[in-house]
Amino acid sequence: MSNLKATSALASKVPLVTGVFWLAKILTTGMGETTSDFFVKSFDPVIAVLTGGVVLGVVLLAQVLAKSYAPWLYWSAVVMVSIVGTMAADVLHVQFGISYQVSTIGFAIALAGVFALWYLTERSLSIHYIRTKRQELFYWATVLTTFALGTAAGDLTANTLKLGYLASGILFAVVIAIPAIVYWRFGLNATVAFWFAYIVTRPLGASFADWFAVSPERGGLALGTGPISLALLAAIAVSVAFMSRRVELISGRP
Repeated sequence: MSNLKATSALASKVPLVTGVFWLAKILTTGMGETTSDFFVKSFDPVIAVLTGGVVLGVVLLAQVLAKSYAPWLYWSAVVMVSIVGTMAADVLHVQFGISYQVSTIGFAIALAGVFALWYLTERSLSIHYIRTKRQELFYWATVLTTFALGTAAGDLTANTLKLGYLASGILFAVVIAIPAIVYWRFGLNATVAFWFAYIVTRPLGASFADWFAVSPERGGLALGTGPISLALLAAIAVSVAFMSRRVELISGRP
């Protein structure tokens, strides 16, 4: 890595976009899905949602107040966004009876609004140089909305369109390859490619996590939301440990 790139990586509040970044992102989407289901079904849903919201607020505040990128803090925030984003999408459907079609369209409109406001304010949607508090608030608002949108879209294909979790996972695995192919072959804007793939990681990871966790009656392998959540947490921890070590090497710490 060049000195310029290393300096930029340390100055930004978000991680470099690498293969490990995408792996960790997909793992967090799956964990958010199964962990949300576990807590909502194991405890009072209202308490679970409120507790998740409070924890998310505390972690996000710590992330925004941090002076530099800290992998463990950043990915803790992503995990909590995944869990609470899942809860938000599920609450709209289960508690208020809003269809997945409507919630998918609604979250897509909300995401477009966040993008528009971000661009009008900053004149950029780049995720490579998130340094000011305002840029970071736009970034996390976008992340939270993408998780809710991805949750609704995944449930739309798996449940409303009756594809099931495995077929939905395969579908989104194909869809997520589109921005990479278009980027390399036709020069798709890197920021557009990133956010397209970022949105799709949510239904991709969640669909496979559900397939492993849910009962055969729902088209799954019945391994349970608790065990799957713990397995994904362990995999995330390994990925974040790897990224933490990389940050130490870039910064020159032993």
